Amino acid sequence: MNFDPDKRKLLSALCHGATFINYTGLSIAIPIGILLTTDDPVVKANAREALNFHFNMWIIFAIGGVTTFILIGFLIIGLAALASFILPIIAILAVLKDEDKSYKYPFIFHFL
Repeated sequence: MNFDPDKRKLLSALCHGATFINYTGLSIAIPIGILLTTDDPVVKANAREALNFHFNMWIIFAIGGVTTFILIGFLIIGLAALASFILPIIAILAVLKDEDKSYKYPFIFHFL
């Protein structure tokens, strides 16, 4: 089955780009909605990866929030904030460069 490469790029980039509206429920709703409505296996893989990235960032921010009374908590939150900005940009550029391949975030746990 052939999939439209432009649609694949757009939907994959939307999955990863949803991170930038992270402080609303829409940030996780976008990749979930795309995961449930598309038949494209590459887009589904990118949606699952984006969801895994969201879950990992939530866990890291929670750990950092719990430990903010210790200096290491500020470091964890700072690094997580930096990662939540830079890694999705890298993911978007990667899926726009090669629409036939799903991007895998480094150093995260994969729940889905």
